Amino acid sequence: MARRQLTWLSDAEWARIEPLLPNGRRGARRVDDRRVISGIVHMLRIGARWRDCPPEYGPYTTIYNRFHRWSQQGVWLAVFEALTGHSGLWGSAAIDSTSIKVHRSAAGAKGGPFAQAIGTSRGGRTSKLHGLTDAAGRPRILMISPGNLSDMTVAPALIEAARGRFDRLIADKGYDSNAIRAAIQAQGAEVVIPATRSRKAPIPYDREAYRSRNLVERLWCRLKDWRRIATRYDKLAANYMAGVFLAASIAFWCN
Repeated sequence: MARRQLTWLSDAEWARIEPLLPNGRRGARRVDDRRVISGIVHMLRIGARWRDCPPEYGPYTTIYNRFHRWSQQGVWLAVFEALTGHSGLWGSAAIDSTSIKVHRSAAGAKGGPFAQAIGTSRGGRTSKLHGLTDAAGRPRILMISPGNLSDMTVAPALIEAARGRFDRLIADKGYDSNAIRAAIQAQGAEVVIPATRSRKAPIPYDREAYRSRNLVERLWCRLKDWRRIATRYDKLAANYMAGVFLAASIAFWCN
């Protein structure tokens, strides 16, 4: 019989995460945090149903309920933001998006698909992850939208969320619009975006700096190694993004 491969948070990872977790309720003893969060991380990696969580982590209901409750309370986002930091200049930044296939089990949430960041196109139901990375390719800002929403629609929110943190912004032709260029320049930052063919007068850009755009593409490759990130199984956009924040924290900020 093959030995089951389990995921356990390393001492280094736990040392980064533990101080950021909320205190338990007074008089209530919480189930071992390290074991439960290791179980959550394991399920995000393998992409299985929560009820199939290995018993070594405890009852699957405990694992899921902790994940869901802390998702609704914003704990996973708070952990991600604490690890990424809120001050200092990041130098060059890059923005990009990636399409996420939505599994049929994610349909039917209250509020309808658009409210839960699910769009429909020829390829079926999709969501779209939008990210902004620093000069080292680490995710600083992550957002979600319906898959049929254009990158240009979400880009201003990414740029505004990073106000004052970057001195150069790199993006591909999909972000070439006067409004986006103006938003970047309004922050005193350099625009590194190739012009589309539709522009009558091409706008020069730093080709050498543009080569580092692949860092944000690597971000998606690493995050999609986590199967519950590569495919969306969560009905609630908040729960899906909670998994994204936790996966990004472990993959980029805890080692």
